[in-house]
Amino acid sequence: MAIRRHRLPRFWLALTLGLVAAAVGGAWWWESQLPRRLERAANEGRFDDCLRYSDQLESLRWMSGRAPAEQGRCRRQRAEQLWGEQEPEEALKLQLLLANSAAGTEADRQQLRAWQQELKDRARALFEQGDLEGALALLKPMGEHHRPDGSALGDNLREFWARNQLQQKRAVKLVDEKRWWEALDALNRIDHPWWKTASAPLRQQVDEAIAGLKTKEQEHHSHGGQLIDSVPIASLDAAVQRHLAEGVDEWTAFTKACDELGGRVVEAGPETTCRR
Repeated sequence: MAIRRHRLPRFWLALTLGLVAAAVGGAWWWESQLPRRLERAANEGRFDDCLRYSDQLESLRWMSGRAPAEQGRCRRQRAEQLWGEQEPEEALKLQLLLANSAAGTEADRQQLRAWQQELKDRARALFEQGDLEGALALLKPMGEHHRPDGSALGDNLREFWARNQLQQKRAVKLVDEKRWWEALDALNRIDHPWWKTASAPLRQQVDEAIAGLKTKEQEHHSHGGQLIDSVPIASLDAAVQRHLAEGVDEWTAFTKACDELGGRVVEAGPETTCRR
């Protein structure tokens, strides 16, 4: 019995060491095979296999410290393939891994920046065409659609869009109230191409209304008279525009201009006028 007790620990020790040696040997052998398998997969365009071998080689680098060029090559080619297939999110993820890896080069980092810039340019183009949601979708793969601090490009686009939309809504309300000068100022503050086009009919209505007021004044002048207590429309318009250029709001600009011309603001039915 004593002999058996001494032999059993030795047996288990030998078995354990044997298993460890076999495992290490197997890992060593597989690690030596990976570079050739990785290169063959890259040459044959089997990018999924290439990436799998690449990840395995990465986990076994502690054995030899090798990081062959093929490790970056398969990521590079797969990223290019994904980009060509219009899958920017996956392409950027892979290119980012490549750029931050030991196999990454300065050219890989430049490619990453170029793709990111291309997505931003395409997003801006969609935004100018009036497709805000499409623009945000393009920015999402690189995290530029939104940030908690509001510093992302997508946040800026949303703010720009909302500001123009608000001015257009204000212009509609002011036109309904026949407050032509204030409506004109709201329309002048619209600086987005799509919203400018969308508000063009409204601007035409405002321009025609103001032109009608000027025509009435000219007709009175041609008959040797002048509108009772009326401040000249052309002079009022010029003064209003001058104050708007100073950055004040449209109502302040209107009241200041009226006061400068010796008039007073009068609510005449649905219209606000300036009379002496």
